[in-house]
Formats: sequence, C-alpha cells, structure tokens
Amino acid sequence: MSMKVTTAMLMAAGLGKRMRPLTATTPKPLVRVAGRPLMDHALDRLEAGGIRRVIVNVHYLADTVIAHVKARKSPMEIVISDERSKLLETGGGLMKAAPLLGEAPFVCANSDNLWVDGPQDSISLLSDLWDDARMDALLLLVPHARATCHTGPGDFHMDAGGRLARRKPGHVAPFVFTGVQIMSPRLLVDPPGEVFSTNILWNRAMAAGRLYGAVHQGLWFDVGTPQAIPVVEATLSHG
Repeated sequence: MSMKVTTAMLMAAGLGKRMRPLTATTPKPLVRVAGRPLMDHALDRLEAGGIRRVIVNVHYLADTVIAHVKARKSPMEIVISDERSKLLETGGGLMKAAPLLGEAPFVCANSDNLWVDGPQDSISLLSDLWDDARMDALLLLVPHARATCHTGPGDFHMDAGGRLARRKPGHVAPFVFTGVQIMSPRLLVDPPGEVFSTNILWNRAMAAGRLYGAVHQGLWFDVGTPQAIPVVEATLSHG
C-alpha cells in the first residue's frame, strides 16, 4: 500500500572535514558543484518528488545556510532545526527534529550526495515501495559498481524480498547507501544519548526485520572531497 510522502529532513549540520579547504569558509551544503550549491541539488530532487515541507538542520556556519534557504524560491515550506549549541550527529539530529517531522513517514536526505533520477524520480520510487505495515526504514541504495567517487567497501546486502543486512567484515557488500531514505517516526524513540548515529536506529529496524532497500536507477555521486567535484561535473556535462 503506497502513500505520498510530503515531508522531508535535509541533513545540513555537518562540519564537512573531508571537504577542506573548501569548507574553511563555506558550509559543506553550500559548496558549489555544477554551478549550484550541493543542498540546492538535493532540494530540487525533493521538490520534484512531491515533498512540500523540509526540515533543514544547521550547526556549522548556520547563519549562512539559513540565509540561503530563506532566499530560495520554492513552493516547499522550509523549517530550520537549530543545532548550533551542539553537533548531534545524524541520529541525534533526527531526534531533535522529531516534533517538527510529525506523525507520518518522512524522507531523510543527506546534503552531500548528488543524484540524478532514472526513469522514475527516486523520491516517488521510495514512496511507491513504502509499506508501513512491514517497514520502519526504506533506504535508497546504489549498486557498488555505480557508486561514483565512493571509495568504501559497500554497506548492505539485500535479500530477494528487499530486506537488508550489514556488510560482513572483510567482505565487499553489493550496495551502497545513497544518503536518501524514508523513515517512520516509530524509529525516533529511546535515544541512546543526545549524540548518536542513525546506524543505531537502522540496527533496531534490522533486528526486527523492518529495514528494507530499493535500488536507485539513475546516477549517484559521493561528493565527499574536493577531488570528487571535477569528476561529478565532467560526468554531468556529458549528459
């Protein structure tokens, strides 16, 4: 039973250490790739996928990020989750934003990955595949071979039904997490502390057999370092 997801969280609070020296004076979400800030690429995709309300968390150079999103011409409502007092990591950021996210499943996207939609836009793909009775999180994955600029050994194995399992130590996993997912607010309970990773929430969902994956059909780029930017731009300019 698919449903239209209309709320999203865009993760924009990180320090962007791997992106130095570019992030010495510019927050990572505002680093320009192919003529536009990274976060604008993500916001465009969310808008195209039918998202109407976006919570953006901020910490590093927060005023610059806030000014940028306020100036954006968009039908989406943008709400700021202020983490200036403490960097909370991804899980902690989600917990702090929980009152703003509401009771329905929501999209969560990182602002430092850039994706180009395939035949169907990826937000709609996730919405169509979401099954609230079976899932607590549905992760958009890209096959390891198509994870451009990504240097890691992969993140997940996926069974025939779409359920996910972690990469085994010493092995390469066939799928890489794109930074885009749908989550249920059911997961945002009993935090292990104020500062923690979303991995802890995924582990809970996995233990319950409620962590699923969907395969991204378009292009995906891990824009984690300055060296990745010319590779991304060259690929995009070749259509």
